[in-house]
Amino acid sequence: QVQLVESGGGLVQAGGSLRLSCVASGRSFSYATMAWFRQAPGKEREFVAGITYSGSNTRYADSVKGRFTISRDNVKNMVDLQMNSLKPDDTAVYYCAARDTIYLVVPVNDYDYWGQGTQVTVSS
Repeated sequence: QVQLVESGGGLVQAGGSLRLSCVASGRSFSYATMAWFRQAPGKEREFVAGITYSGSNTRYADSVKGRFTISRDNVKNMVDLQMNSLKPDDTAVYYCAARDTIYLVVPVNDYDYWGQGTQVTVSS
């Protein structure tokens, strides 16, 4: 059974940092595209950052460019999201997702596997 489990969420003040981690189990995701999405109350789930299987290509939402960094460790089957200079608008449930192709894409519906989410709350 494939599982993606996120951790690292919490409450932080504006300007602070958090590091989210996602561990995949049940199979290897070494050749899968991995991504982070987020969903704030009353809003649709949106793409935050993605990374190709080799780690050579990344993509970020404009709202997080320069503040967030996505990385992966294929040996550990993990993908991380380092979040710096956090803003109240970053408050959301953050989800890890995986896609069974090498192409990095944005649409939510193009991802095959999802974690349960971890809450990030940024206070002003």
